[in-house]
Amino acid sequence: MQGLELSRRFYFEAVRPILERHFPNVEHAAALIGYGSEVLGIDDERSQDHEWGPRVQVFLRDLGPAVDIELLLARELPRTFAGFPTHFGPTEEEGVARITALDAGPVAHRVQTFVLGEYLRDRIGVDPLARFTVADWLVTPAQRLLELTAGEVFADPIGDLTRVRALLSWYPHDVWLFVMAGHWARVGELEHLLGRTGSRGDELGSRIVAASLVRDLMRLAFVQERRYAPYWKWLGTAYASLGRPEASALETALSAADWHAREDALVEAYEHVAGAHNALEVTEPVDPTVRQFWGRPFRVLFADRFADALRAAISDQELRALRPGAEAVDAISDGTHFLTQPKLWRQLVGLYDRA
Repeated sequence: MQGLELSRRFYFEAVRPILERHFPNVEHAAALIGYGSEVLGIDDERSQDHEWGPRVQVFLRDLGPAVDIELLLARELPRTFAGFPTHFGPTEEEGVARITALDAGPVAHRVQTFVLGEYLRDRIGVDPLARFTVADWLVTPAQRLLELTAGEVFADPIGDLTRVRALLSWYPHDVWLFVMAGHWARVGELEHLLGRTGSRGDELGSRIVAASLVRDLMRLAFVQERRYAPYWKWLGTAYASLGRPEASALETALSAADWHAREDALVEAYEHVAGAHNALEVTEPVDPTVRQFWGRPFRVLFADRFADALRAAISDQELRALRPGAEAVDAISDGTHFLTQPKLWRQLVGLYDRA
């Protein structure tokens, strides 16, 4: 059973009846969002070794009854549900738990209670229902936006959780163009280096450049498809679900035996992604064919042409005022520790104020 289905059933068949019986006047929303492969629907048997199982987030108007709710559930929840333990015990990794059989006593469950605004400030540093500016969009990693908009809401009579998920479901139009421009700019920074390194006999260097370009083209594909990209662990799995025409060329680029074959594959990929850009009809058409790099025997797309076209199509004056290089956070850093700590990435807000 997939984790999302397990958690849905757990809420409706086990958690909600207890809440309705003992807290009939406490209005709440319930969901499974946030961390976890099950939120993305890509969990498997291996996922069950850490923080996987019957989990639910319960969002209250205030935390007044939270302790009583959690203690009551610990006493009244069944120790197993749908064949899985509801008790989460420790693992060898500090701070990480897994579902564990329990013979007696209260369960250490994963029905967590929150106030929505506080939960959002913990996950992304701000409460979007209060205000979410252009700078807030630019500093918030796609992975965190994905976590908040994936998964499922099981109940929401209050309505705020549904509203915030709708608000964050995708970038505003001009922010979307700006984010795409940043990924095109990353391609433009590297595309000519594949042949330059390879022509000097630096096959390792050429492979590294190719791998970086493949990764940037994959992330660009997500943005073109209006999909938030997950972080490293799930990037390839999620990309495969897009059904993109350049996918086989990207695989060939990674497995190519020499830089010439690598370049052939990336040229094919460039032109597919360039064609996808024109199909969006968000800028004036841009020639999607490759050409030589300033007379050198290396074929490139000159990806900056696409970044420039996207920036020219932006009407928002705050975004138009930003200099190239002041890109959205995912075009600046791919460090997992950085991108999972709002206190760190929120410091980039000043970058857009000063750019």
